[in-house]
Amino acid sequence: MQTSRHSRTMQTSSRIHRSRRWIARRRTALLSSALRGAAYATGAGIVGLGFFLLQQRI
Repeated sequence: MQTSRHSRTMQTSSRIHRSRRWIARRRTALLSSALRGAAYATGAGIVGLGFFLLQQRI
């Protein structure tokens, strides 16, 4: 049995709506995780750069 075009549009619309609500509810957690990841990446980059400069002087 084929799904009608309208039904598929409604399913897609419903899925988008649920995704937006999920993101809205978890926005603070998502932003916190992104900030933590950026901080770790920055720290790792600084440490890596420090070791690279140390090796260049030796």
